[in-house]
Amino acid sequence: MLKAYLAGPDVFLPHAAAQAEAKIALCAKYGLTGIAPFNPDLDLSLPPARLWRRIFADDVRMMRDCDIIIANLTPFRGASADAGTLVELGWFLGMARPAYGYSNSAEGFATRTRAHRALVPDPMAGLEIEDFGLADNLMIEGALAGGIVLPPDGFSRAFESLEVFERCLASVGSRA
Repeated sequence: MLKAYLAGPDVFLPHAAAQAEAKIALCAKYGLTGIAPFNPDLDLSLPPARLWRRIFADDVRMMRDCDIIIANLTPFRGASADAGTLVELGWFLGMARPAYGYSNSAEGFATRTRAHRALVPDPMAGLEIEDFGLADNLMIEGALAGGIVLPPDGFSRAFESLEVFERCLASVGSRA
C-alpha cells in the first residue's frame, strides 16, 4: 500500500488527534496508509528551541517514509494555504514524489486575496493580484497531480470537514 503523508494545518485544531485518526481511517478505505504529522507522544515540556527542531525532524522523517503527499490547502491565517504545508509540498516536489491537494474553500485565490487585502492593511497594496482563476497560487496548483480538489457544488466547507479530503482520496486512487 502507498504511504500518504497527510500535510496540513489540521495539527492546530483543538481535536487534532481525532482529525488525524479520521483521516487515517479514510485513507485505509481507499487502500492507502495515512501518515499524519501528529505526534501525541511528543514531550511538550522541551524548551521551545529543542521542541520545534524535534517537530521538524519528526516530520521530515515521516515524509521520507512516504510515497505521496496529500495536502490540506484550505486557506489558513490568510488568503493562501499554510506556509508549513507548502514547505512539505515543496519537499515532495523536490523528491519527485506525487503530490495531491484539496481545499475546503470554494472561493478562488484572487477573490480571497482581494477580500484579505480589504481587511488587513497591505504594504504591497499597489502590486497586482495573481488572477488565473485558480484555487491558489499557480506554483501550488502546478505542483499537484490534477490540481486542487475543491468542493463539488461551489460552496465552501468547514475547515475540518473531511468531505473534500475524501474526494481527493478517490482521485488519488484513480491515478495511483
